[in-house]
Amino acid sequence: MLIKRDFYLNKLIKSKNNKRIKVITGIRRVGKSVLLNELFYSYLLENGVSPEQIIKIPLDNISNIKYRNPILLAEYINSKISDNLENYIFIDEIQFVERIKNPYLENSYIGFYEVLNEFSNKNNVDVYVTGSNSKMLSKDVLTEFRGRGDQIHVMPLSIYELKLFSDKSFESLYQDYQIYGGLPYTISLLEDIAKEKYLKDLFKETYLIDVIDRNKIRSVDELDKLTNVLASSIGSFTNVSKIENTFKSELKVTYDKSTISGHISHLKDAFIISEANRFDIKGRKYIGANSKFYYTDIGVRNAILNFRQYEPTHIMENIIYNQLIMLGFSVDVGVVTINEKVNDKYIKKQLEVDFIVNKGNLKYYIQSAYLMETKEKSIQEKRSLLNIDDSFKKIIIVNDNIKAHYDENGILLISLKEFLLDLNVLSKY
Repeated sequence: MLIKRDFYLNKLIKSKNNKRIKVITGIRRVGKSVLLNELFYSYLLENGVSPEQIIKIPLDNISNIKYRNPILLAEYINSKISDNLENYIFIDEIQFVERIKNPYLENSYIGFYEVLNEFSNKNNVDVYVTGSNSKMLSKDVLTEFRGRGDQIHVMPLSIYELKLFSDKSFESLYQDYQIYGGLPYTISLLEDIAKEKYLKDLFKETYLIDVIDRNKIRSVDELDKLTNVLASSIGSFTNVSKIENTFKSELKVTYDKSTISGHISHLKDAFIISEANRFDIKGRKYIGANSKFYYTDIGVRNAILNFRQYEPTHIMENIIYNQLIMLGFSVDVGVVTINEKVNDKYIKKQLEVDFIVNKGNLKYYIQSAYLMETKEKSIQEKRSLLNIDDSFKKIIIVNDNIKAHYDENGILLISLKEFLLDLNVLSKY
């Protein structure tokens, strides 16, 4: 089943022929290659581009292994370029290109950056690449490509995308989604047992092995256990010291902080997890001690835990986080410090704001509330928002079938259903 991903396809269409390198990033098996080589390819053919104008190079294919040499890759592309036509270059999994010593200059090296920059300078060439390593790609798009790169980050299928081609109710879709996530192949499987097997195998045999091989990791067992610890703590503040202590006290394993930090970085680079940093709202500064980690696909997170740790509150928070990332927001977790009177003494207390989201001049404070069935729970969810004294919109996303409305304190309450199905809901009210 080919799922049309118009949300991302339209981004490619808008960036067509803009003389910038289009870098399509995302976790493996998320559909980057399908987006480029099938959906966008078909769009080009339907709009007058001939197949001869499109140069496809899937570097993850063994038959193309020689083109992982950047010099041979450049030579091959040059041999296929037509001088009289617009040329479209599609390179899949660009991170496979090795950085090699320049055979013509001492102390000089050549990698895919040099190759791509060469072709981005040609007037009749439009370059598109996919990759699964953020360290090599997304962080360097602006620097190595000298401001001539556009990143299009592809997330697993969202509920919004699933609803476009499904007759199922939102409630039915969400019930499956919070367990099996949104990787395209998972959605195509009909049996739960097949979905579970696919996600478990994908993590063990693709994601974990990729991270191990790419980073030459020796402490494989510790890395495996680390993914389990992080999967168990989504929605909770944690840090490297806390993880180190968990390994010592609960797992009886010595796992030093520098190694843990490096392994977390590798998992982030592979887009398996994402980190939300803690921000002091009143102090307007980042607090480096604690972060929250979320999994890019909730199905992979559940597979790591063998589908045994079902926490709807934290899973909902992870799904909301992923939706915000999909919408292009930068996301932090917030802390509001207040002075609270206890036994005639004032003590400092920190209240949590689940998400601080920013995009351009937009800024929202968002709470994820699984249930607000009592007055006490409502007060608890709103307390941190009411202690923020700026004018940016304050929102609570509630897992309940409510109509969006502002309460007496000016806080906007939105249902989870509306948030996930309406991409413009945050600015709509």
